[in-house]
Amino acid sequence: MSGLEDISQHIHERISSLYRMLDLSCAELPQRKKLGQEFGALEKLLEEFEKCVDRQRERLKQLKELEESFQKNLQDVQHINENVPAHMPKKKCPANGGEPVMTQKTDVQPVPSENVKKTTKSFIREMEVITVQEFESIPPYMKGRVSYDQLNAAVQSLNAAVSAKYKILHQSVKSLNNQTRKLRQRFKDQETKETKGHFFVVEDDIAEFTRMKADKRFKGILNMLRHSQRLRELRGGGIVRYVLV
Repeated sequence: MSGLEDISQHIHERISSLYRMLDLSCAELPQRKKLGQEFGALEKLLEEFEKCVDRQRERLKQLKELEESFQKNLQDVQHINENVPAHMPKKKCPANGGEPVMTQKTDVQPVPSENVKKTTKSFIREMEVITVQEFESIPPYMKGRVSYDQLNAAVQSLNAAVSAKYKILHQSVKSLNNQTRKLRQRFKDQETKETKGHFFVVEDDIAEFTRMKADKRFKGILNMLRHSQRLRELRGGGIVRYVLV
């Protein structure tokens, strides 16, 4: 604002000069011509002063708009920070399907085929958590009152049931007690040609290994997981199998 202060100071000096000339105009007539010149110069100064005020006013308006934009961005950041989802999607493999690039040369030792078979056999698949975008794409009538966190809590519970079931299946029969052997036999009896190579659970497994109840809310959650392509139903023999996709 130094420009405004300088112009204001100059105008005050001009006005003071005019007052002195007015006092002298009564006695000295030649001063009247100079008085007219001073008035003309003062008029130009006033015009310049008004232009400077307009520029400063426009700059102030821009600064206020910038401040409002900054405050909005700050509020958005605070909202994001306070509403970070409890469940974040897992990192997926590269879309190009290529193998990871090795940054330095290493001696790769061949993995024994026995270890590969053992690792493959002990592998247990899990459902990935529902992302925020996927949750928002679920129709409201299907979601009902189930929240994003509640849906992903159900995903974790189903993963726990799958893990508990297949850990038993991966153990040798000799290492199991009588009760666990019965469970293992039930798991085997529920397998079909369609379930070969897939991981699935039934309602009895969910009741056995989780605290979830097979009520109306549970059915709604299963519908949402089917909609999100996390599992599918396979019926047969009076049993509904929930197969991981």
